[in-house]
Amino acid sequence: MTVTVPVESVRLEGDIRVPAVARGAVLFAHGSGSSRRSPRNRYVADLMNESGLATLLIDLLPENEQQVDFRFDIPLLAERLVTITQRLAERREAAGLKISYFGASTGAGAALVAAAQIPHLVHAVVSRGGRPDLAGPALARVKAPTLLIVGGADPVVLELNQKALGQMRCEKALKVVPGASHLFEEPGALQKVAELARDWFVEKLSSRAG
Repeated sequence: MTVTVPVESVRLEGDIRVPAVARGAVLFAHGSGSSRRSPRNRYVADLMNESGLATLLIDLLPENEQQVDFRFDIPLLAERLVTITQRLAERREAAGLKISYFGASTGAGAALVAAAQIPHLVHAVVSRGGRPDLAGPALARVKAPTLLIVGGADPVVLELNQKALGQMRCEKALKVVPGASHLFEEPGALQKVAELARDWFVEKLSSRAG
């Protein structure tokens, strides 16, 4: 189902899907140059749905903002993510569901900043080929269990993730997908990402109180 979320002076478009019996919700934060129509994120979202997790894929930037430097404005993206999370928690079909974030590339940085701002609403975070370093000082304030997934053939991003992991004080883990590049385009690589993310969400959303 397509939804429209008004945030400040813009209206953001998203796609929400809630299984008949849902055990939690995953909000996707896309990276720069991507959108809610990304086949990679939709592949991951489909696996989440099959596992009983609701999903919301939403564009944090309308089309007119995607062509400028807003794509790397982490504070702006995080602020919008916070508002979207609050609106999701209020929706009838998502009422009572624990919310988590799946962030990719720059979207992972924004997801971690948002998670640090609203720890009572965000119960788990997964980063796919993300830039957690862009979260800066917020890394040390994240309370949600966080999984960083990086491709073994993506050395620059792997190093950034290793350094970010050392700054985090929450429950955390780093998983490396052998031979995978930044976009996980190699055979079986994206499936591995989806399975790692699913298992993390199912475990953490089931075990966290509140």
